[in-house]
Amino acid sequence: MPRFFIESGNIRSDGNGVRYAALEGEDAHHAGRVLRLKPGEAVTLCDENSWEYDSVVESVGDEVILKITDSRAGEREPPYRAAVYQALAKGDRFDTVIQKAVETGAAEIVPVVSARCTVKLEARDIPKKVARWQRIAYEAAKQCGRGTVPQVRQPLPFADAVREASLASAALFCYEGDGTVPIPEILGQAGRPETVSVFIGPEGGFDDREAEFARSSGMKMCGLGKRILRTETAALFALTCISYQFELQANK
Repeated sequence: MPRFFIESGNIRSDGNGVRYAALEGEDAHHAGRVLRLKPGEAVTLCDENSWEYDSVVESVGDEVILKITDSRAGEREPPYRAAVYQALAKGDRFDTVIQKAVETGAAEIVPVVSARCTVKLEARDIPKKVARWQRIAYEAAKQCGRGTVPQVRQPLPFADAVREASLASAALFCYEGDGTVPIPEILGQAGRPETVSVFIGPEGGFDDREAEFARSSGMKMCGLGKRILRTETAALFALTCISYQFELQANK
């Protein structure tokens, strides 16, 4: 069934208890011109509070009007809030991180500028970049059936990102150097965290000073196994481990 995201404030009542919502812009184009939805067809809507709405198409035009027939609290979001702090990466690698992080349960993705980043963003280009990344997150959230759309934040300098990430209930600094603890061990000691942060380096990894700063800031130096993972693979691997520990096993 097609799935679209709306703002809860855009749901309107006709005064008789019947609720309606409208798809506009690109969503209306996708629904009407790409999916070719017709009146009477079923659509699922989701709002920013992870509520889901069963609806049927009433009319298709510049706007697609939908009548809501039922609503319920969504059950597709993880029982924790995960943030991925991903160092900027070359080419389409950062796009891949966003897409896969959304699919594996991240609630937000924070671009990080670290010492070995080869990507340099000009200040004037950042708004357009972030808007593009947010669109990737939106499309990934629709495709995989998320209850909300994860946020892609503005890029942060390394130190600011570490200070923020270290406040999570489980703060993981993924590192291939010495002094790490395997991720299963860290997660096994984390109880049931409300928040999780996953810090991932660029293609060249973190330098020693960055690793020491993260360690001194209280982050857990997290090992992801004996093999060196690509930067676009590491977040996916870590989030999968987190989902298995706190979501899949908890549902057994």
